[in-house]
Amino acid sequence: MALKGKMATATVLQRFRHGTVTLPHQTVLPATKPGSDAMASLRCRSAFISDVHLGTPDCKAAYLLDFLRSLQCEKLYLVGDIIDLEALSRRRWWHPDHGTVIAEVLDMARRGIEVTYIPGNHDCALRGLVGQSICGVRIELNAIHVGADGRRYRVSHGDEYDPEQIGRSWMLHLGEAMHRFVCWGNRRVNAWRRRMAMPYLPLSIIVKSHIGKALAYIRAYEERVAAGAREHGVDGHICGHIHFGQVRTIDGVVYLNDGDWVEHCTALIEDEHGAMELIHWSEQPTALGHATRELVQPSPMAALALAPLSRRKKPEALDELPTAA
Repeated sequence: MALKGKMATATVLQRFRHGTVTLPHQTVLPATKPGSDAMASLRCRSAFISDVHLGTPDCKAAYLLDFLRSLQCEKLYLVGDIIDLEALSRRRWWHPDHGTVIAEVLDMARRGIEVTYIPGNHDCALRGLVGQSICGVRIELNAIHVGADGRRYRVSHGDEYDPEQIGRSWMLHLGEAMHRFVCWGNRRVNAWRRRMAMPYLPLSIIVKSHIGKALAYIRAYEERVAAGAREHGVDGHICGHIHFGQVRTIDGVVYLNDGDWVEHCTALIEDEHGAMELIHWSEQPTALGHATRELVQPSPMAALALAPLSRRKKPEALDELPTAA
Protein backbone atom coordinates (compact mmCIF):
# COMPACT_ATOMS: atom_id res chain seq x y z
CA MET A 1 0.00 0.00 0.00
CA ALA A 2 2.87 2.32 0.84
CA LEU A 3 4.49 1.63 -2.55
CA LYS A 4 1.23 2.39 -4.31
CA GLY A 5 0.90 5.67 -2.38
CA LYS A 6 4.48 6.59 -3.24
CA MET A 7 3.97 5.96 -6.95
CA ALA A 8 0.62 7.72 -7.07
CA THR A 9 1.60 10.86 -5.20
CA ALA A 10 3.87 13.37 -6.93
CA THR A 11 4.85 16.15 -4.58
CA VAL A 12 3.87 19.72 -5.35
CA LEU A 13 7.48 20.83 -5.54
CA GLN A 14 8.51 17.95 -7.82
CA ARG A 15 5.81 19.00 -10.27
CA PHE A 16 6.97 22.60 -9.95
CA ARG A 17 10.56 21.64 -10.77
CA HIS A 18 9.49 19.37 -13.66
CA GLY A 19 7.61 22.23 -15.27
CA THR A 20 4.06 21.78 -14.05
CA VAL A 21 2.20 22.59 -10.89
CA THR A 22 -1.19 20.96 -11.20
CA LEU A 23 -3.88 20.67 -8.57
CA PRO A 24 -7.63 20.12 -9.06
CA HIS A 25 -9.53 23.14 -10.34
CA GLN A 26 -6.23 24.76 -11.35
CA THR A 27 -4.56 25.17 -14.72
CA VAL A 28 -1.12 23.80 -15.50
CA LEU A 29 1.59 26.45 -15.59
CA PRO A 30 5.18 26.27 -16.81
CA ALA A 31 7.72 26.41 -14.01
CA THR A 32 10.59 28.86 -14.15
CA LYS A 33 13.52 29.67 -11.94
CA PRO A 34 12.56 31.52 -8.74
CA GLY A 35 13.23 35.21 -9.08
CA SER A 36 12.58 35.34 -12.82
CA ASP A 37 9.99 37.64 -14.32
CA ALA A 38 7.82 34.75 -15.47
CA MET A 39 7.57 33.00 -12.14
CA ALA A 40 5.12 30.08 -12.12
CA SER A 41 2.53 29.87 -9.37
CA LEU A 42 3.04 27.43 -6.54
CA ARG A 43 -0.53 26.37 -5.94
CA CYS A 44 -1.58 24.58 -2.77
CA ARG A 45 -4.41 24.44 -0.26
CA SER A 46 -2.54 25.75 2.80
CA ALA A 47 0.89 27.13 3.64
CA PHE A 48 2.69 27.49 6.97
CA ILE A 49 5.67 29.72 7.70
CA SER A 50 7.31 30.78 10.94
CA ASP A 51 10.43 32.29 12.48
CA VAL A 52 10.85 35.01 9.88
CA HIS A 53 12.31 37.47 12.43
CA LEU A 54 11.56 40.66 10.52
CA GLY A 55 13.62 43.44 12.03
CA THR A 56 16.87 41.47 12.20
CA PRO A 57 19.77 41.38 9.70
CA ASP A 58 19.52 37.59 9.42
CA CYS A 59 15.98 37.54 8.00
CA LYS A 60 16.03 36.23 4.41
CA ALA A 61 13.27 38.57 3.29
CA ALA A 62 14.16 38.41 -0.43
CA TYR A 63 13.70 34.63 -0.56
CA LEU A 64 10.49 34.89 1.46
CA LEU A 65 9.10 37.55 -0.87
CA ASP A 66 9.87 35.32 -3.84
CA PHE A 67 8.01 32.48 -2.12
CA LEU A 68 4.98 34.58 -1.15
CA ARG A 69 4.66 36.13 -4.62
CA SER A 70 4.67 32.70 -6.25
CA LEU A 71 2.25 31.25 -3.70
CA GLN A 72 -1.45 30.73 -4.44
CA CYS A 73 -3.25 29.18 -1.50
CA GLU A 74 -6.53 29.27 0.39
CA LYS A 75 -5.01 29.53 3.87
CA LEU A 76 -1.78 31.02 5.17
CA TYR A 77 -0.64 30.39 8.73
CA LEU A 78 2.00 32.67 10.26
CA VAL A 79 3.25 30.38 13.02
CA GLY A 80 5.05 32.85 15.26
CA ASP A 81 8.19 34.98 15.45
CA ILE A 82 7.22 36.79 12.27
CA ILE A 83 8.20 40.24 13.58
CA ASP A 84 11.04 40.09 16.08
CA LEU A 85 9.72 42.64 18.57
CA GLU A 86 12.26 41.42 21.12
CA ALA A 87 15.19 42.26 18.84
CA LEU A 88 13.65 45.58 17.82
CA SER A 89 13.35 46.58 21.48
CA ARG A 90 17.14 46.21 21.78
CA ARG A 91 18.19 47.57 18.40
CA ARG A 92 16.24 49.54 15.83
CA TRP A 93 17.01 47.93 12.47
CA TRP A 94 14.65 47.60 9.53
CA HIS A 95 15.29 46.79 5.87
CA PRO A 96 12.81 48.01 3.22
CA ASP A 97 12.24 44.39 2.14
CA HIS A 98 10.87 43.64 5.60
CA GLY A 99 8.14 46.22 5.13
CA THR A 100 7.44 44.73 1.71
CA VAL A 101 6.94 41.29 3.29
CA ILE A 102 4.29 42.73 5.61
CA ALA A 103 2.62 44.53 2.69
CA GLU A 104 2.58 41.28 0.69
CA VAL A 105 0.91 39.37 3.54
CA LEU A 106 -1.72 42.11 3.98
CA ASP A 107 -2.36 42.07 0.25
CA MET A 108 -2.90 38.30 0.39
CA ALA A 109 -5.49 38.83 3.15
CA ARG A 110 -7.13 41.57 1.06
CA ARG A 111 -7.40 39.13 -1.87
CA GLY A 112 -9.45 36.73 0.27
CA ILE A 113 -6.76 34.35 1.52
CA GLU A 114 -7.48 33.28 5.10
CA VAL A 115 -4.44 34.51 7.05
CA THR A 116 -3.95 33.45 10.67
CA TYR A 117 -1.18 34.93 12.80
CA ILE A 118 -0.13 32.85 15.82
CA PRO A 119 2.43 34.90 17.81
CA GLY A 120 5.57 33.24 19.17
CA ASN A 121 7.99 34.09 21.95
CA HIS A 122 9.73 36.87 19.96
CA ASP A 123 6.44 38.60 19.08
CA CYS A 124 4.56 37.55 22.22
CA ALA A 125 3.33 41.12 22.78
CA LEU A 126 0.81 40.42 20.01
CA ARG A 127 -0.77 37.70 22.14
CA GLY A 128 -2.64 40.52 23.84
CA LEU A 129 -4.56 40.92 20.57
CA VAL A 130 -5.75 37.30 20.37
CA GLY A 131 -9.24 37.06 18.93
CA GLN A 132 -8.95 40.28 16.93
CA SER A 133 -8.42 40.87 13.21
CA ILE A 134 -5.99 43.47 11.86
CA CYS A 135 -6.38 44.32 8.16
CA GLY A 136 -7.95 40.91 7.60
CA VAL A 137 -5.28 38.97 9.52
CA ARG A 138 -6.76 36.94 12.37
CA ILE A 139 -4.62 36.71 15.53
CA GLU A 140 -4.93 33.50 17.54
CA LEU A 141 -2.98 31.84 20.35
CA ASN A 142 -3.19 28.50 18.49
CA ALA A 143 -5.42 26.86 15.91
CA ILE A 144 -6.81 23.53 14.77
CA HIS A 145 -6.17 22.93 11.09
CA VAL A 146 -8.31 20.27 9.42
CA GLY A 147 -6.52 18.87 6.39
CA ALA A 148 -8.20 18.00 3.13
CA ASP A 149 -7.89 14.33 4.09
CA GLY A 150 -9.65 14.90 7.41
CA ARG A 151 -6.58 14.76 9.62
CA ARG A 152 -6.59 17.30 12.46
CA TYR A 153 -3.48 19.26 13.39
CA ARG A 154 -2.88 21.55 16.31
CA VAL A 155 -0.95 24.62 15.15
CA SER A 156 1.13 26.67 17.60
CA HIS A 157 4.52 28.35 17.62
CA GLY A 158 5.87 25.64 19.90
CA ASP A 159 7.69 27.65 22.57
CA GLU A 160 5.30 26.18 25.14
CA TYR A 161 7.13 22.87 24.68
CA ASP A 162 10.56 24.37 25.30
CA PRO A 163 11.47 24.10 28.99
CA GLU A 164 14.91 25.59 28.27
CA GLN A 165 13.16 28.98 28.11
CA ILE A 166 11.94 28.76 31.69
CA GLY A 167 14.06 30.18 34.50
CA ARG A 168 17.55 29.50 33.17
CA SER A 169 18.19 33.00 31.81
CA TRP A 170 21.99 32.72 31.74
CA MET A 171 21.78 29.53 29.65
CA LEU A 172 19.27 31.24 27.38
CA HIS A 173 21.58 34.21 26.84
CA LEU A 174 24.51 31.88 26.16
CA GLY A 175 22.48 29.98 23.60
CA GLU A 176 21.37 33.19 21.90
CA ALA A 177 24.98 34.41 21.72
CA MET A 178 26.07 31.17 20.06
CA HIS A 179 23.11 31.35 17.69
CA ARG A 180 23.97 34.94 16.73
CA PHE A 181 27.53 33.83 15.99
CA VAL A 182 26.31 31.02 13.72
CA CYS A 183 23.97 33.45 11.94
CA TRP A 184 26.85 35.90 11.50
CA GLY A 185 28.91 33.13 9.92
CA ASN A 186 25.95 32.17 7.74
CA ARG A 187 25.71 35.75 6.42
CA ARG A 188 29.43 35.91 5.67
CA VAL A 189 29.60 32.53 3.96
CA ASN A 190 26.57 33.20 1.78
CA ALA A 191 27.74 36.70 0.85
CA TRP A 192 30.87 35.05 -0.54
CA ARG A 193 28.81 32.34 -2.28
CA ARG A 194 26.66 34.99 -3.97
CA ARG A 195 29.77 36.71 -5.29
CA MET A 196 30.88 33.34 -6.67
CA ALA A 197 27.41 32.80 -8.27
CA MET A 198 26.80 29.83 -5.99
CA PRO A 199 23.38 28.98 -4.50
CA TYR A 200 22.36 29.59 -0.90
CA LEU A 201 23.86 27.24 1.72
CA PRO A 202 22.05 26.94 5.09
CA LEU A 203 25.20 26.67 7.17
CA SER A 204 23.59 26.27 10.57
CA ILE A 205 21.86 22.99 9.75
CA ILE A 206 25.29 21.49 9.10
CA VAL A 207 26.37 22.72 12.53
CA LYS A 208 23.23 21.43 14.24
CA SER A 209 23.46 18.08 12.46
CA HIS A 210 26.98 17.46 13.77
CA ILE A 211 26.57 18.49 17.42
CA GLY A 212 25.27 15.66 19.57
CA LYS A 213 23.73 17.90 22.23
CA ALA A 214 21.93 19.94 19.59
CA LEU A 215 20.44 16.82 18.03
CA ALA A 216 19.47 15.47 21.45
CA TYR A 217 17.71 18.76 22.26
CA ILE A 218 15.88 18.71 18.92
CA ARG A 219 14.72 15.09 19.37
CA ALA A 220 13.57 15.73 22.95
CA TYR A 221 11.65 18.79 21.79
CA GLU A 222 9.97 16.85 18.96
CA GLU A 223 8.91 14.12 21.39
CA ARG A 224 7.39 16.67 23.79
CA VAL A 225 5.41 18.22 20.94
CA ALA A 226 4.17 14.79 19.83
CA ALA A 227 3.15 13.93 23.40
CA GLY A 228 1.22 17.21 23.57
CA ALA A 229 -0.58 16.36 20.33
CA ARG A 230 -1.67 13.02 21.78
CA GLU A 231 -3.00 14.78 24.88
CA HIS A 232 -5.02 17.14 22.67
CA GLY A 233 -6.43 14.21 20.70
CA VAL A 234 -5.21 15.37 17.29
CA ASP A 235 -3.44 13.55 14.48
CA GLY A 236 -0.42 15.83 14.41
CA HIS A 237 1.16 19.11 15.41
CA ILE A 238 2.49 21.93 13.21
CA CYS A 239 4.99 24.29 14.82
CA GLY A 240 8.24 26.21 14.38
CA HIS A 241 10.37 27.74 17.14
CA ILE A 242 13.56 25.61 16.99
CA HIS A 243 14.60 26.59 13.43
CA PHE A 244 14.78 22.97 12.32
CA GLY A 245 12.24 21.92 9.69
CA GLN A 246 11.12 18.33 9.98
CA VAL A 247 8.54 15.80 8.82
CA ARG A 248 8.30 12.60 10.84
CA THR A 249 5.95 10.37 12.79
CA ILE A 250 6.45 9.78 16.51
CA ASP A 251 4.39 6.93 17.97
CA GLY A 252 1.64 7.48 15.43
CA VAL A 253 1.63 11.29 15.69
CA VAL A 254 2.65 13.38 12.68
CA TYR A 255 5.24 15.98 13.74
CA LEU A 256 5.58 18.85 11.26
CA ASN A 257 8.00 21.72 11.81
CA ASP A 258 7.96 24.41 9.12
CA GLY A 259 11.53 25.60 9.87
CA ASP A 260 12.50 29.26 9.51
CA TRP A 261 13.49 32.13 7.21
CA VAL A 262 16.61 33.14 9.12
CA GLU A 263 18.85 30.20 8.27
CA HIS A 264 17.02 27.54 6.27
CA CYS A 265 14.31 29.25 4.18
CA THR A 266 11.68 26.54 4.59
CA ALA A 267 7.90 26.34 4.53
CA LEU A 268 5.26 23.68 4.92
CA ILE A 269 2.61 23.35 2.22
CA GLU A 270 -0.53 21.19 1.95
CA ASP A 271 -1.96 20.04 -1.36
CA GLU A 272 -5.63 19.46 -2.16
CA HIS A 273 -5.40 15.82 -1.04
CA GLY A 274 -4.10 16.76 2.41
CA ALA A 275 -0.51 15.74 1.75
CA MET A 276 1.99 17.85 3.70
CA GLU A 277 5.36 18.78 2.23
CA LEU A 278 8.36 20.58 3.71
CA ILE A 279 10.21 22.64 1.10
CA HIS A 280 13.36 24.73 0.99
CA TRP A 281 13.06 27.90 -1.12
CA SER A 282 16.05 29.73 -2.56
CA GLU A 283 17.80 29.59 -5.95
CA GLN A 284 17.09 25.85 -6.04
CA PRO A 285 13.76 24.85 -4.44
CA THR A 286 14.20 21.47 -2.78
CA ALA A 287 11.73 18.91 -1.42
CA LEU A 288 12.72 17.84 2.10
CA GLY A 289 9.91 15.72 3.48
CA HIS A 290 6.43 14.49 2.57
CA ALA A 291 3.52 13.10 4.59
CA THR A 292 0.26 11.55 3.39
CA ARG A 293 -2.12 9.17 5.14
CA GLU A 294 -0.44 6.21 3.44
CA LEU A 295 3.19 7.26 3.47
CA VAL A 296 5.55 9.48 5.45
CA GLN A 297 8.91 10.28 3.90
CA PRO A 298 10.90 11.80 6.77
CA SER A 299 13.13 14.79 6.20
CA PRO A 300 16.74 13.71 5.61
CA MET A 301 18.93 15.26 8.28
CA ALA A 302 21.40 16.71 5.79
CA ALA A 303 19.17 17.20 2.75
CA LEU A 304 18.62 20.89 3.36
CA ALA A 305 22.34 21.54 3.71
CA LEU A 306 23.57 19.31 0.92
CA ALA A 307 20.91 19.58 -1.79
CA PRO A 308 21.68 23.19 -2.78
CA LEU A 309 25.39 22.39 -3.17
CA SER A 310 24.86 20.63 -6.49
CA ARG A 311 24.63 23.56 -8.88
CA ARG A 312 23.78 21.40 -11.88
CA LYS A 313 21.42 19.01 -10.16
CA LYS A 314 18.81 17.60 -12.50
CA PRO A 315 15.17 17.97 -11.42
CA GLU A 316 14.90 14.16 -11.38
CA ALA A 317 17.27 14.11 -8.43
CA LEU A 318 14.43 15.28 -6.21
CA ASP A 319 12.83 11.88 -6.64
CA GLU A 320 15.90 10.22 -5.19
CA LEU A 321 16.34 12.18 -1.96
CA PRO A 322 17.25 9.66 0.77
CA THR A 323 14.99 9.25 3.75
CA ALA A 324 16.08 9.33 7.33
CA ALA A 325 16.30 6.12 9.29
